[in-house]
Amino acid sequence: DVQLVESGGGSVQAGGSLRLSCAASGYTYLPRCMGWFRQAAGKEREGVASINRDGYTTYADSVRGRFTISKDNAKNTLYLEMNSLKSEDTAMYYCAAHGSWGCGPVVADFEYWGQGTQVTVS
Repeated sequence: DVQLVESGGGSVQAGGSLRLSCAASGYTYLPRCMGWFRQAAGKEREGVASINRDGYTTYADSVRGRFTISKDNAKNTLYLEMNSLKSEDTAMYYCAAHGSWGCGPVVADFEYWGQGTQVTVS
């Protein structure tokens, strides 16, 4: 079975940094597209960043220049480096994947989801 397990969330002061990880299992190779999403309390889930198999990345305007998505194919792991964190970045962060062509941080496109990791910025 395909499994995505996030880690690395926590509480941090504004201006600080966190690095999220997503371990993927059940794949021989990482899926064609992987992404990070977040959902703040009372709001809809939104796309943060995505990365395709070739390493091409896409970011939401709200995080571009502060967040970096990357992956380690050998470890089947996806990362999200978050710098200059703001209070509005507070949310549950989810890792997701799909095997279709086309790769952007669009919730409806993603088939597999992790359980989420909480990020709180104060």
